[in-house]
Amino acid sequence: MAGESGFTVMCPCCEATLVVDRETGAIISSEEKQKPIASFEEMARGMEKQKQVRDQLFAQELSSQKDRERLLEEKFREAMKRADKTKDEPYRNPLDID
Repeated sequence: MAGESGFTVMCPCCEATLVVDRETGAIISSEEKQKPIASFEEMARGMEKQKQVRDQLFAQELSSQKDRERLLEEKFREAMKRADKTKDEPYRNPLDID
C-alpha cells in the first residue's frame, strides 16, 4: 500500500509501478521498471546482426534496381513498337468515345 491517499498497482504490460488515488482513481505517480544493462559483447553482437541485415537489404534493393532498369527498357521498346504500328491512325480521345 502506498498510504492512506492511494494504493499501488503494477502494470501487466510494462511492469511499471503506479500509485493510484483512492477517491478519484487518478494516477499520482509512476515508476518504470529498470531495464537490465546489456554487456558490451552482447551489444557488439547486436550491432553486427543489424549490419548484416542492412547489407542484405542493400544488396536486395541494388539487384531489384538493376532488374527494374531492364524491365523499363523492355516496356519502352514494346511501347515504341506499338507506337510505330499505330502512327498512321488518328488520335482518338478516350473521353469522346460514346
